Amino acid sequence: MKLYQIVEIAGNDNHAGTKATSDIAWIAENIGFKPVSIRMRSTALSKAAKLQRQVGYLKDWHQACRTIEKDSVVLLQHPFHYPQLTREGALRKLKEQRHVRYICLVHDVEKLRGFRYNAYYEHEFLTMLDLADVLIVHNDRMADYFIKQGVDGSRIIKLGIFDYLQKDDGGRMPVFAREIIVAGNLETVKCGYIGQLGRLAPLKVRLYGPNYDEKMGAYDNICYGGNLPSDEVPSKLDRGFGLVWDGSSIEGCLGDAGQYLRYNNPHKLSLYLSSGLPVVIWNGAAEADFVRGNGLGLTAASLPELIDRMARLTEEEYLEYVRNISSVREQLIHGCYGRTALQKALELVRR
Repeated sequence: MKLYQIVEIAGNDNHAGTKATSDIAWIAENIGFKPVSIRMRSTALSKAAKLQRQVGYLKDWHQACRTIEKDSVVLLQHPFHYPQLTREGALRKLKEQRHVRYICLVHDVEKLRGFRYNAYYEHEFLTMLDLADVLIVHNDRMADYFIKQGVDGSRIIKLGIFDYLQKDDGGRMPVFAREIIVAGNLETVKCGYIGQLGRLAPLKVRLYGPNYDEKMGAYDNICYGGNLPSDEVPSKLDRGFGLVWDGSSIEGCLGDAGQYLRYNNPHKLSLYLSSGLPVVIWNGAAEADFVRGNGLGLTAASLPELIDRMARLTEEEYLEYVRNISSVREQLIHGCYGRTALQKALELVRR
């Protein structure tokens, strides 16, 4: 039985979105899933460029159908973010004529995330449910959601947490500090809570990422460290706590983006833990149980409560979190969670 994976090749930005998919692709390739590339040849918006893209996709999907052998297992990462007119037809042809079986690894469920959901993503989701022989989802709560959509629970594997592949620096120890770090998109319109972080003074907040609002510099407790490539960010996560939060308010994870934390495994959590950094996470998040159960940091209903909690935090308590992170970090940087999930999915699909 041959193993393949469909790999979308496109531009790369300095945020976690593309690293999650590339890490899974690397992990999958290292356990035998041969990459089959579908390339975006142009990002231009002209009609000619759009036509060129679709012609390129047609060629790549045609080649994919020629490459993937009968009775193979194919890994798909969902959702596909770029419209490809020939994709669904090619995938159905492989399933119906070549009898391939699909493992579908879910990165995002746009219906749950809300603000990006449209007819395109609705069709993508329904197509995935129809094609998938096995689904790899984030956690128990997301699994429950899929079961409510009619998916047989015996076809579902739970990832637990996304890996974050990086070089092993020998387990660098973060420094005890009563401060928090936010690494990621800093757009205050999309992430309204970021624009309110100045209210947490005297609690210091360090920011790294794109779309920084220069007005934030007016707050004495805010320090901006720049927009760095994803492979450079871990070296800056050297003290305090990484913040796992989203939505419109520091009073709780409100709005579509904030409520999405009830279901998803934020890649930001993996970034912090793989760097050895304890975290602060919203207590309503699906991954709050993972953080609490492994003693990896603090859970909070609101960010203002951290002012007092940080003031009372001792260095010994902080170092206990750091020690607890050590074994989890080793697994994250070497791809253990993704590898385990893929191996379980292969066992299921081969039955």
